[in-house]
Amino acid sequence: MLGPLSLGVDAGECVCISGPSGAGKSQLLRAIADLDPHDGEVLLGGQPASSIKPYRWRARVGLLPPESHWWLPTAGGHFPGGTPVAPAELGLPEDIMDQPVERLSSGEKQRLALLRLLANRPQVLLLDEPTANLDPANTERAERVINRFRESGSAAVIWISHDPAQVARLGCRALRLADGRLQEQGVGA
Repeated sequence: MLGPLSLGVDAGECVCISGPSGAGKSQLLRAIADLDPHDGEVLLGGQPASSIKPYRWRARVGLLPPESHWWLPTAGGHFPGGTPVAPAELGLPEDIMDQPVERLSSGEKQRLALLRLLANRPQVLLLDEPTANLDPANTERAERVINRFRESGSAAVIWISHDPAQVARLGCRALRLADGRLQEQGVGA
């Protein structure tokens, strides 16, 4: 059983959550994104999620799940307004938008899903292991792009990571979710 939990994240702040598999980290993000039923209340700028139409909430509070979904045959079809940063900044080839989604690697899909999320310019990023399928160089690129977005747009970030080195590198407030409770771990701990 998860919770009850209390978590506040300021605009421009990054909070990393770690914990054992099955502890409820993804469930917490899905509840914040208003994708799963819950008994709590989620606020954005003091406004409760229940007072905002779900499609508007999900545009403002963006979830990047571990597995992305693709409904059009090519990557570029998912970016009608273009990408928020050049795909090359995430180590993607220049012709990636012309590629069939079915031929992309899991790491390419993960980086494209990040671009798709950022294209919506959400106020909150809910990142469920956004670099899990990436090699170290592309992990560093993704961390840099996310941090730049957070700092330039003052977006709040909740980042799930099983990698203590990543949490330390990001310098975010660190929490641990275990036994249904969130526990402060410090900064980058």
